[in-house]
Amino acid sequence: MKIASGLLSFAAVAFTVPALAETPPSPDLAAFRALYKELVEINTTLSVGSCTDAAKAMQTRLKAAGYGDKDMAVIVPPGLPNKGNLVAVLHGTDKQAKAILLLAHIDVVEARRADWKRDPFKLTEENGIFYGRGASDDKAMAAVFTDSMIRYKRDGFKPKRDIKLALTCGEETPHDFDGAKYLVEHHRAWVDAAFALNEGAGGRLDKDGKRIAVDVQAGEKIYQDFQLEATGPGGHSSRPGKGNNPLYHLAAALTRLEAYDFPIAINEATKLNFEHTAEVESSTTAADLKAVAATSDAEAAARLARDPVRNSMMRTTCVATEIEGGHAPNALPQRVRTNVNCRVLPGVSMADVRQTLVKVLADPSIEITAVGAPGFTAPVPSLSNQILGPATQVAARLWPGVPLIPAMSTGATDGRFLNQAGIPTYGLSGMFAGPEGSGIHGLDEHIRVQSLYEGRAFLHDVVKLYATQEEAS
Repeated sequence: MKIASGLLSFAAVAFTVPALAETPPSPDLAAFRALYKELVEINTTLSVGSCTDAAKAMQTRLKAAGYGDKDMAVIVPPGLPNKGNLVAVLHGTDKQAKAILLLAHIDVVEARRADWKRDPFKLTEENGIFYGRGASDDKAMAAVFTDSMIRYKRDGFKPKRDIKLALTCGEETPHDFDGAKYLVEHHRAWVDAAFALNEGAGGRLDKDGKRIAVDVQAGEKIYQDFQLEATGPGGHSSRPGKGNNPLYHLAAALTRLEAYDFPIAINEATKLNFEHTAEVESSTTAADLKAVAATSDAEAAARLARDPVRNSMMRTTCVATEIEGGHAPNALPQRVRTNVNCRVLPGVSMADVRQTLVKVLADPSIEITAVGAPGFTAPVPSLSNQILGPATQVAARLWPGVPLIPAMSTGATDGRFLNQAGIPTYGLSGMFAGPEGSGIHGLDEHIRVQSLYEGRAFLHDVVKLYATQEEAS
């Protein structure tokens, strides 16, 4: 589908966009910065951190803004005292209208102080950049959403729909616990909504800092690990035989896997992404994007596939990520294992992926086993004008001439649990980053100060429009 040229009719909403690069910040912006700082500086890693502490800190701020005990709760799963999740609601005037959910995770990836130039659990501002673990992923959105809920209450905003907030724990370590999944399964009333806004998309800058596009994400690939294991009789390394070394078996099979490409499959989000990205690309690349979007043209797709990001958007991918084996330097290996990580397109079953691995590896001596909970197929939510209209309107006002471009995430977010549960979930932040990225999951994670403040303004006003629009018939 194409983005409709006309926008829906929205209730009159006053826009209040703060200055984006004030020094010193205004009192309003200073209050937000303090909230953001507090959240970043609460350690919420799996090893030693506590999401419950972070959830309670944000609950305290909501309470000070006027939210009552019936309007919010910190939900701690039994036996997991550090896995608390904050839920809250700003009630709307139309009890029949379905809510909007603002979803963000407050847990973060591990960070060792010895590896970082700065303390990862102290918010540091240097040369227009905020540094800290979670500064971008995902405490930026968690802070913005909490701040918006506070401002809506303070300003007396009366939405038509309920606006719900869920700050969840465990997105980075779902094998241990995932708060979004837990809330959907055990506390559905707190998160049930017509749709949810989540991480998964931001804004793109070129190498010179010029804005290229604002992204809106719909759908994501599904994560699945497979263990490949080859075994053999072993023996003394001075007497190697032919055809019985599991290391060679696995090495040959992985070489075949590296050479294999899963088939091209273009879904709605990728089709729209290619169509709209073609408008800001060079003529040659633009022609290839249009051809793949229209007909999945094989030659054009092969050229686009030279870009790992676009290749991943077009097809399922499986790649070897870890290997272990052998038991002594002077002995033939008896067992060799490798982990293959697959990112599977929506609509493709894990059974089909495993069967493809069997055919590509072409070695019956290699055992293929799915690792962890089986990946599931979550639907790609529709990019209707009800979703695109408000985001397009606010983006055009804040960043004239910068297109809003749909995309499918090639990673994984908590959106997969909500999409599977029937709550369409979209990635939308308005937080721009350049080609260098934000150091997410790596060293010296960061976000541009201006990008954070712009995202705050964008999301605050987009949510207002969503909360006052008519539901789709």
